[in-house]
Amino acid sequence: MSLLNFAQSVKQETKKVMLMNRIGPSSSELYVANSDGTGEHPLLSKSGFDYDASYAANGKWISFTSERNGFGQADIYRVHPDGTGLERLTDSPALDDQSALSPDALKLAFVSTRIAHKSNIWILDIKTRKLNNLTGRPTIQGDSTKPDGFFHPSWSPDGKWIAFSSDRNTEWRGHGNGTGWEHIQELSIYIVHPDGSGLRRISRPGICDGAPKWSPDGKSVVFYEIPVEDTWNARRPNLAKKATSQIISVDLLTGKRTDITSGSGLKLEPQFLKNGKIGYLVKGGVKPALMYIGDTVVVKGNIHSPAWSPGGEKVVFEKVDFSPRPQNQPLYSWDKNYQYQYTDVFPNFSKNGELVLTDKATDSGISIMDADGSNKKRIFTPTNGVAFMPTWSPDGEWIAFGYGGFSQSRKTSAAKIMMIKKDGTGLIALTDSTLNSGFPSFSPDGKNIVYRAWGAKNDGLRILNLENHTIKLLTSDYDNLPFWSPDGKLISFTRKHGDNNFDIYTIRPDGTGLRQLTTSPANDAHAMWTDDSKHLMWSSGIYGFKDEAALYDGTFQPYGAIFIMNADGTDKKQLTDSPWEDSMPCFVPRADRH
Repeated sequence: MSLLNFAQSVKQETKKVMLMNRIGPSSSELYVANSDGTGEHPLLSKSGFDYDASYAANGKWISFTSERNGFGQADIYRVHPDGTGLERLTDSPALDDQSALSPDALKLAFVSTRIAHKSNIWILDIKTRKLNNLTGRPTIQGDSTKPDGFFHPSWSPDGKWIAFSSDRNTEWRGHGNGTGWEHIQELSIYIVHPDGSGLRRISRPGICDGAPKWSPDGKSVVFYEIPVEDTWNARRPNLAKKATSQIISVDLLTGKRTDITSGSGLKLEPQFLKNGKIGYLVKGGVKPALMYIGDTVVVKGNIHSPAWSPGGEKVVFEKVDFSPRPQNQPLYSWDKNYQYQYTDVFPNFSKNGELVLTDKATDSGISIMDADGSNKKRIFTPTNGVAFMPTWSPDGEWIAFGYGGFSQSRKTSAAKIMMIKKDGTGLIALTDSTLNSGFPSFSPDGKNIVYRAWGAKNDGLRILNLENHTIKLLTSDYDNLPFWSPDGKLISFTRKHGDNNFDIYTIRPDGTGLRQLTTSPANDAHAMWTDDSKHLMWSSGIYGFKDEAALYDGTFQPYGAIFIMNADGTDKKQLTDSPWEDSMPCFVPRADRH
């Protein structure tokens, strides 16, 4: 080995490894077909996790988003429709997505989180590479404490206007009439000149309007319209069949609205074609399909994010796969000092460097393994419920976990704190079914477990003494996800307070010293301590949605990103910036790396 290669390997080995979970597709490939579905073939000879494609108005280019530089790292590329001439257009660690080439194909409008961290629409001069933050102007920006995102730009045929959707100046609202943890999204359609002047809203407030596209004559804009509450249903596989949306067009001169569709069904991403036809995507309740206003053609199949060629003869779309990612799959690292790797949920390390987690990708049982994912052993298989948040005892011999019904299931199913030996024997229940109990964490001395209780107006955190089996009330608020600091001085947790807001708190084990560490009106949760007890990592929605919520599939909180902060809540730093939901970070112990 050369000295250079040796030095590089040593440098690589000194990096910390951060395991993290990601909810989103595990692969995505672009396809092109005739509008009736015939002649389907891959757009590119080699896929690189590609999505969100769109045709240029001149028909000579297709721009798209790709993660070929690392899973989670989204940049914009363009390619000719025959798959030749692949060219990278953006190169930033920020999220770049949802691109649209100008009619002359000399400029690119796209969504990016660069600089401001929130989703804004930028314009790139392809020749000079000059960038302009179109929606970052004070005259366009909304209230920065609110969602304030800008999505799906679309150029008018003459290049003088850009239409887009935005949740600017809307509120953070939970689903279920404001009671749900996950947020719903209100969007309006706006148009603006490429120089930032003439901002105008063309849709009505109080509902969700998205994915605008111009008519060929530039006189109308078409978009989908969905009740705000249904932006939660639309992204959940078991609820999408309940969601209903319509295709709407607006005449820009008169403001007249025309309802293009009616009836049930989730109808999204419309586009004007020719001869009065409009193509759109149907999802939820039936297999995904392309449908056409003014035509009887229906194209069924694994279709996502369709975009038609200027004449409507061709359509480009993506096929996605939600198969579980491999444990410890390398992900893009936004911090050069860390290696990011994928993990299934609720990862936790023993003092000996063994990893325990919940196998949510299969049946939500519990497995242990080496830090690199090898030597995996199943120690608990559920028969009635799920096993969440396994946690090691300090001596590395026992694992405590919550078992039963959680999330929405907690309303009808009990849950207990259980404990099992690392070899899968000795299973015992530590609590009864009086309350729904879960999310345990051992004290560093192994004598106590803190956990969450819920139900019968007895919410809050409890501390169970493992020696005498007494239970002490620690808090009585709507608290969850407690985690004992390794030095034993503090317990972190998530609290629901105010108007359905969730934030990170810490408290001493004796019940004193309550402290709120986050204050975002978006949700902050799932805090985990670093081994030195000096920092907390957690998931936050502070920078808002990365895309229109109704266009996601199989996700809960698509705005979630991982952050790290000091134990007192200072010096907050973002660690991930993907289009997907990132959560549950955990550093691999150093001693286990060699």
